[in-house]
Amino acid sequence: MDEISLTVPDAIVESLPADGEDAARDMHRAVEGWEERLNRAIEDGEDEDAAGAVVDALERFENRWEQYDDFVAELRAWGQSPIYAMAWRDLMGSLMRQLYDHEDLGERIDRERHARLVSDGIRPGR
Repeated sequence: MDEISLTVPDAIVESLPADGEDAARDMHRAVEGWEERLNRAIEDGEDEDAAGAVVDALERFENRWEQYDDFVAELRAWGQSPIYAMAWRDLMGSLMRQLYDHEDLGERIDRERHARLVSDGIRPGR
């Protein structure tokens, strides 16, 4: 499996308010950390182990996407700006897309997810 390269899209950084440098820096650090962990898993493990690490990361990103999306609604309800929650939510969505778009990774992700469904006792088509 080839090395993974993840980025923070410019559009997300540009969507932050003028005082959002700290948030942008935090996003870049977080993405660098996730990229490093995934590449270490790819380097250290077999393809199946690497695919498992990628699916674990995807599940984490999906959970965080949902949390940030909930924060957006809550912040709006309280009359506060949801811009940072929206930026982090959008970053999670972008990272998920980047992983699926990475060369042959999408196919491996699907296989790993299907294997997890079967091992959990859930059968597709029931």
